[in-house]
Amino acid sequence: MAGRVGLDKQSVVEAAAKMADERGLQRVTLSALADSLGVRTPSLYHYIDGSDGLRRELALYGLRGLGMGLQWAAVGKQTDQAIEAMFLSYRAFAREHPGVYEVTLRAPDPLDEELRSASQRVVDTVLAVLEPYRLSPDDAIHVVRSFRATAHGFVALEAAGAFGLPLSPEQSYRRLIAVFLNGLRMLE
Repeated sequence: MAGRVGLDKQSVVEAAAKMADERGLQRVTLSALADSLGVRTPSLYHYIDGSDGLRRELALYGLRGLGMGLQWAAVGKQTDQAIEAMFLSYRAFAREHPGVYEVTLRAPDPLDEELRSASQRVVDTVLAVLEPYRLSPDDAIHVVRSFRATAHGFVALEAAGAFGLPLSPEQSYRRLIAVFLNGLRMLE
């Protein structure tokens, strides 16, 4: 089955990602996506496997983007500087891509090798930066979870408009990173 000229799986996913970021993930429907692309809804099935398939593709797109951002942030940096850079990259990704970010939060289906692998690459990036801290394998996984929980908690509160006090959220985030790093050094 042929699709619209110039339309392919990547362009469909990118259009859905843009829609998710601009309108919110819940507003990304096959019908709305088809309208934005100027095609009929059934035409999308040539590129994606329905609503569940679209969410999967968005999660894959988001995990790849988040993972690349973390990797680029850490390149050329070591220990505390690399972790601080990853925190800043994580926040930037969540702020720039709120809809796509939302779909990356759920743990991947263990039977979906491609999605699981994309998720594991994000974890592996953080683990690689943690190597100089000489943590046990279990401690390293706990720190990866703590990194994610710390960064996500801040960006989720920030996105919800929870920081109404007249202090800079930027300064608060930097202080949060410093607290995280101090705690991490205590594990060495």
